[in-house]
Amino acid sequence: MPFLGQDWRSPGQSWVKTADGWTRFLDEKSGGFVGDISSFCKKDDHNKENLFNNLNYDVAAKKRKKDLLNNRAKIQYFHQEKWIYVHKGSTKERHGYCTLGEAFNRLDFSSAILDSRRFNYVVRLLELIAKSQLTSLSGIAQKNYMNILEKVVQKVLEDQQNIRLIRELLQTLYTSLCTLVQRVGKSVLVGNINMWVHRMESILHWQQQLNNIQITRPAFKGTTFTDLPLCLQLNIMQRLSDGRDLVSLGQVAPDLQVLSEDRLLWKKLCQYHFTDRQIRKRLILSDKGQLDWKKMYFKLIRCYPRKEQYGDTLQLCRHCHILSWKGTDHPCTANNPETCSTSLSPQDFINLFRF
Repeated sequence: MPFLGQDWRSPGQSWVKTADGWTRFLDEKSGGFVGDISSFCKKDDHNKENLFNNLNYDVAAKKRKKDLLNNRAKIQYFHQEKWIYVHKGSTKERHGYCTLGEAFNRLDFSSAILDSRRFNYVVRLLELIAKSQLTSLSGIAQKNYMNILEKVVQKVLEDQQNIRLIRELLQTLYTSLCTLVQRVGKSVLVGNINMWVHRMESILHWQQQLNNIQITRPAFKGTTFTDLPLCLQLNIMQRLSDGRDLVSLGQVAPDLQVLSEDRLLWKKLCQYHFTDRQIRKRLILSDKGQLDWKKMYFKLIRCYPRKEQYGDTLQLCRHCHILSWKGTDHPCTANNPETCSTSLSPQDFINLFRF
């Protein structure tokens, strides 16, 4: 303002904006004036119109500035939101969502767990959400999460497969809920605290059911695994990607125990999951002066993440931003749809909604 640094409340001073700029003049009581009062009176109508135009200009300028800031914010916001669409079945229906909870609700994970190719993928996703993303889910998404988890447990109880995998998932979830309820605070969970206590009791009940599973040997009179030649047995064992499965297999029979200790078997397992640099940092020698690949493997998995392998994964089309399972075709408008699809690991799926 023109009176910056002065007391605008001082008597006798007024400021008027004219065509030549701001003019200060004194009223009649102060005994003087600054500027040409007669010329100001002659231009009174012009000044009023000029003042009105300037006022409109200031309002329009402020509005343009506000719109510009809003547009920049929207551009940044939508850029960070990463609007993704989900393709359902063979229809052309698309649902846009920008949060993990919305995506979790829209994707049909309940049907995915029935497919053996997608089962491990869904379980891994549930585990990652249980570790760090449970509070980011909405109330409906948290309820859906528990419903899917219950179906996963029931499937394992019926099939008697992937027991250890689900045990680890339930333990991870229970530990996270204990931390959220007791240490962090009850307010981070959506819903009544009694409801979450009931869910924690359900988790303990599921864990007890898994511990009580008695796996019965099927009545099969044909060729068994131990009847195969040693080279075939070793070839099959080399296809196991989890060292704990090798240890469990070695506990079945004494002959398999010998095969499960094969150095070449553990060496390939280490080279499959970890890089040469990671392996060089965790070298362990046996009493005979040789590399103990088995001990190195279990030391490496405590230091580095293992390589994930899934029969089927979610894929993202970079052209139309549609999420779908790998075996499901979506109505892509790109010239080469095959080159636009990117397979997503469970962690990549969660990272899509981090901003």
